[in-house]
Amino acid sequence: MRQIGKKMTLMSSKTADQISYNMRQVKNKDSKIELALRKALYVRGIHYRKNVTSILGKPDIAFIGLKIAVFCDSEFWHGYNWDVRKNDFKTNREFWIPKIERNMSRDKEVTAQLESEGWVVIRFWGKEILADPDGCAQVIENTIKARKCQNV
Repeated sequence: MRQIGKKMTLMSSKTADQISYNMRQVKNKDSKIELALRKALYVRGIHYRKNVTSILGKPDIAFIGLKIAVFCDSEFWHGYNWDVRKNDFKTNREFWIPKIERNMSRDKEVTAQLESEGWVVIRFWGKEILADPDGCAQVIENTIKARKCQNV
């Protein structure tokens, strides 16, 4: 342990430079989960827009005319199983816990706002996509078909 100010913190096994490098490598678009889902959609001949900045929340995949927004949420950044996982943070808890909790509340706010504007919002966890990209693509395809029947 090392003392920082009056607080004692556990030292990470990585240096600050290593941690900084690792965090810079985190992608906010074209991640492995997004690529897997987009490939499954492409194989089905489904055309989409990606990372649309003009839509609230900047969905990973969007069908603008049908008002369908798809988000590929990674477990770490979006708080999967949060009640258990937040106890995994051993260092810099004062930073990480509020950050991830804010991400979670922002996800809820974005979903509520988009739905109030007539959008269908689909959220997948990364592990869902990696385990069954075709199943996730089927959910999207079914939603597209349903929206076309509604003449949105």
